[in-house]
Amino acid sequence: MAKKPTTVDEYLDEFPDPAQALLRQLREISLASVPRATEGLKWGSPAYSLDTILFVFSGHKNHANFVFTPSTREAFVSELAGFKTGKGSVQLPYTGPVPSELLARMIQYRVNEWESEGVGWM
Repeated sequence: MAKKPTTVDEYLDEFPDPAQALLRQLREISLASVPRATEGLKWGSPAYSLDTILFVFSGHKNHANFVFTPSTREAFVSELAGFKTGKGSVQLPYTGPVPSELLARMIQYRVNEWESEGVGWM
């Protein structure tokens, strides 16, 4: 039985390419967008927090999930029309381009909703 990752690096190292490359891009976008956030693993996935969880991403067989609050996802619903979405999640296929600029704006929206409105994690 493989041991569970205890760091984000260990988590990312578990994935083959192209999944690992996309997940590493998501990490770069996350760290660049909120450099003061605490990075760690929550529920076994990379999570970014400022007193509350801001967002989480995770790798799956054919896609990555980037998970925000439902209110953040809803604020960008028209721009997410080409993506499969869930309550607060956006699926990113490993074979497609990463919508870096859109994700960065979503992260900023999420930070703002936490700091100005106190919207906590789900």
